[in-house]
Amino acid sequence: MTTQQSTAEADRALKSKHRAMWAQGDYPSLAAELIPELGPVLVEACGVRPGQRVLDVGAGSGNAAIPAALAGADVVASDLTPELFGAGRRAAERQGARLTWREADAEALPFGDAEFDTVLSCVGVMFAPHHERAAGELVRVCRPGGTIGLLSWTPQGFIGRMFATMKPYAPPPPPGAQPPPLWGDEDHVRALLGDRVTDLRAERRTVRIERFGTPELFRDYFKERYGPTISVYRNIAGDPDQVAALDRELTQLARDADLGTSPGGTVLDWEYLLCTARRAG
Repeated sequence: MTTQQSTAEADRALKSKHRAMWAQGDYPSLAAELIPELGPVLVEACGVRPGQRVLDVGAGSGNAAIPAALAGADVVASDLTPELFGAGRRAAERQGARLTWREADAEALPFGDAEFDTVLSCVGVMFAPHHERAAGELVRVCRPGGTIGLLSWTPQGFIGRMFATMKPYAPPPPPGAQPPPLWGDEDHVRALLGDRVTDLRAERRTVRIERFGTPELFRDYFKERYGPTISVYRNIAGDPDQVAALDRELTQLARDADLGTSPGGTVLDWEYLLCTARRAG
């Protein structure tokens, strides 16, 4: 077997693993219950208008794709995990949105060069393991002068710290894979996009989460619904001491981050980076 064949097979295996990770649990309900406002925030920042051709990369169940369609755009929602599309289609139908759903790898998008007026991703493309490949594809399929918009969890924010908490309990990442929250670092995004874009604007914002009565309820919710958390727990399922340790650390993470502004529950601010840019040329 050649090195090229070996690399291709390893990449297919990695993508299959990622697809399975996001298919477990119930990410559509998590996104709908916790962060429904983030998609509209990104769509507004990108200035999506009627008649535009829009691609949502890592669309999941359509948190940004559906608002873009409701704004009048011709939208393609793409994701590596088509198991998420069923919930997205039902949500789109309830809201009266029409769009196309397409299985697609963010690192090898099945679209032509310069095919879209706007290419966006709401906490989606950040989970593609090879950042440079994914960034190159975002630029390639966007027309010159078109908009690229990204909304990503920051490394120092709550979700970034949650990933750091889970890392010691997870299997080692494959060679060349980079941590998802790096997409929430402005310098990293600028380096990825480079001189292929102009007018890059980045702003840190937060979304307030008041869904959980206790830190333990936060932990158990993510253990049940969030694919990456489920995968980490499955990795240590045979070691009760490690399971107990991760339980304690995730609970403490939420306890430490609690703003303490509600006597009836845990209040968390989750930080994200909102970026928009124009494709050069």
